[in-house]
Amino acid sequence: DTPSSVASGPTMPDDSTAEKCKQLIHDLNLRDQLPPSIRYLFDEGRLPETPKSGKGTFQDSSWHCLLSSADAVDTMAHAAERLGWIVETDQEIYDSWSVDQLMDHMITKLEHLQHQHAGQVVAVLSGGEYSCPVIGDGIGGRNQAFVLECVSRIAGRRVAVLSAGTDGLDGSSPAAGAVADGESLNRARQIRLDPETYATRSDSHGFFAQLDDAVMTGPTGNNVRDLRIFVAW
Repeated sequence: DTPSSVASGPTMPDDSTAEKCKQLIHDLNLRDQLPPSIRYLFDEGRLPETPKSGKGTFQDSSWHCLLSSADAVDTMAHAAERLGWIVETDQEIYDSWSVDQLMDHMITKLEHLQHQHAGQVVAVLSGGEYSCPVIGDGIGGRNQAFVLECVSRIAGRRVAVLSAGTDGLDGSSPAAGAVADGESLNRARQIRLDPETYATRSDSHGFFAQLDDAVMTGPTGNNVRDLRIFVAW
């Protein structure tokens, strides 16, 4: 529902301002990293504003959403419901969340759903993305990093997790994402894989490729952000 954010929205009204950009540069101490020509534009107040909502530029234009993250989550939810699972969808925006925050949030929801529907298969679904800084030189992406973080948390439990990008490509890897369950940690240890070591190297794909648990789809031609699902039985 924010068309100016889709593919950076080059043809859409832009609500951000040059002043906001200048403030971000100051807050993050980025000024000295900018080329002199760009610093000059900010310092002299010469950076032109992008077109805003209500301007004549957009008088005869319109936009139409053909497919959204919510559509993808709903489609996955309907597929799970056809299996007879109890499903809860979560449409919150996670862009500023860390992997730990998102994992704890979704597992807590799963545990509550389990308590409410004892003896049944339950699932919690979400879409969107989260903040995933790269801290190592490995191969991976946001989705595999998320599942890697879950491996130790769900160890020994009747829980499975999948996270994948709808475009079929996760970060620097050839995979769309990965899957893990309560046996993943034990399987990893049997071949001397340490999840924490691979997380530190940002090498989530290296971890899951060795377990044969990377999800490989190839490019899908669509991109409505990521999909995640936790299942407990």
